[in-house]
Amino acid sequence: MDDKQKQLKILYIEDDHTLATLYKARMQLEGFEVRHFPDGESALQAAREFHPDLIIVDLMMPSLSGYDVLDNLHSIVELGSAKIIVMSALNQPEDIEKAKSLGADDFIVKSQVTIDDVMGRIHSLMAA
Repeated sequence: MDDKQKQLKILYIEDDHTLATLYKARMQLEGFEVRHFPDGESALQAAREFHPDLIIVDLMMPSLSGYDVLDNLHSIVELGSAKIIVMSALNQPEDIEKAKSLGADDFIVKSQVTIDDVMGRIHSLMAA
């Protein structure tokens, strides 16, 4: 892993604590700086200061849905060219289309991937 990858910052928005702990540990093991938030509101506030290179967001969360988070990300100038991956249990074509129309670069259905698959998609997206 080169120095550029080690410096990449990931903002991870996931309300499932067990899943979040597992993914955060793996991302950190691979050299990413990760900040995890269990809800969209606190994550949006943190995004302004953290300046992530990649945002991974769940769609079904309390208080502010992932769709609302996606919609709000456009107004945060500090995010610049941050890439966005939606990682959700939702898997209907209309869910995927809506997320992509709101700026998601990739859409991952949780039940259809392993953690190795997700890490591969992260590395691929960040290398593009």
